[in-house]
Amino acid sequence: MRKYFGTDGVRGIANTELTCDLAYKLGRAGGYVLAQGDHRVKVVVGKDTRISGDMLESSLIAGLMSVGCDVITVGVIPTPAVAYLTRKYGADCGVVISASHNPVEYNGIKFFNKEGYKLDDELELKIEEYIDDIEKVDCNPVGEHVGKKIHKHEAQREFIDYLKSIINADFKGLKIVLDCANGASYNVAPVVFKELGASVIAINNEPNGNNINDNCGSTHPKQLQEAVLANNADLGLAYDGDADRLIAVDEKGQIVDGDHIMILGAIYLKKNKQLAQDTLVVTVMSNIGLTVAAKEYGINLATTTVGDRYVLEEMKKSGYNLGGEQSGHMIFLDYNTTGDGVLSSLVLTKIVLEEKKKLSELASVMTEYPQVLVNARIKNENKNKYMEYPEIKSEIERIEALLDGCGRVLIRPSGTEPLVRVMLEGKEEGQIKELATNLANLIKEKLS
Repeated sequence: MRKYFGTDGVRGIANTELTCDLAYKLGRAGGYVLAQGDHRVKVVVGKDTRISGDMLESSLIAGLMSVGCDVITVGVIPTPAVAYLTRKYGADCGVVISASHNPVEYNGIKFFNKEGYKLDDELELKIEEYIDDIEKVDCNPVGEHVGKKIHKHEAQREFIDYLKSIINADFKGLKIVLDCANGASYNVAPVVFKELGASVIAINNEPNGNNINDNCGSTHPKQLQEAVLANNADLGLAYDGDADRLIAVDEKGQIVDGDHIMILGAIYLKKNKQLAQDTLVVTVMSNIGLTVAAKEYGINLATTTVGDRYVLEEMKKSGYNLGGEQSGHMIFLDYNTTGDGVLSSLVLTKIVLEEKKKLSELASVMTEYPQVLVNARIKNENKNKYMEYPEIKSEIERIEALLDGCGRVLIRPSGTEPLVRVMLEGKEEGQIKELATNLANLIKEKLS
């Protein structure tokens, strides 16, 4: 059982849950575990714009250098940039200090291995073991063997140049609004789009340490919708605090979510014979409308549980190169090893450019089916037993027959609460709302 690491690193309220002491121990234990052989370990460290970043960075770096690691600091930069730069600089690992889309009071510390992937479970558990018994880290170098800090002031520039080399397009004539969430993309995204020729209107790109994700960015796209309409823009693009996800807005001010962007990306790559095995990797939360569109365009779907970690595992295991989540995490594995919001936005813009169509028209390849989610509060020990009851199983089968391939039932036990989440999709919202409520009530009756 993990004590510190969640599915996306160590995360909590900065200075109470994620303390300087914990950050120091993470650096010391992490550097010790990752030091293999007798070479000098190099670690790339980047962060988002939140006020606690400097404090935690100092503690983390002190821990890393105390076990002899040389630390390459790249400053405020998107999470996917750290994954890329870790490989580029030949580092042993990369670390990002960020809490992604969470409010400013939170922060997090996430490790990448030398290939730019999240650490294996075994390594995270080994680091946790040393954190809880830090005296076991028997490494106290002195003199020239103490780690040193190296500032890489050109890191943002190198990432921008890499993104431009991937896209290799001229966006002249396109007017684009970018919502940078007052986060890590505040400089990278506007610069790359301007240098590719687009007319750029940037909003929420003046971080002050406290305004990251504050009613803006991919989780709050209303400002972006208004700005697209007010400026008569071709499209809008919103990132989250660490810029590993993307939500778009079309020229009519309508939201284009991760499902729509993924299917457009898959169609585009397939058309250019670049979609590995003609397959897109999605999670169980992707809308059934994506399934219908994929079938129409001859695209196979591989489906995982919720979490970009599991999407990436399936991609690596089976040799796929495109996957993601409805929330806007998209992984273009030919170019980077983690979700990359800025790269995804560049790919989407290139599709709009090359297809010579409005984003609203392109996004219409997928019809989003209504989704209804109802929670059933039950005894915690019964969360995984719903299919053991014939009445519940029978009701699920009845609903599926009623939907007749034009909808689905998805039941997910909560990982943190005594709840079973009942989600239904279908063409008629009124119908599925009634069906979902009845099914949730039945589960509650039998399992509570």
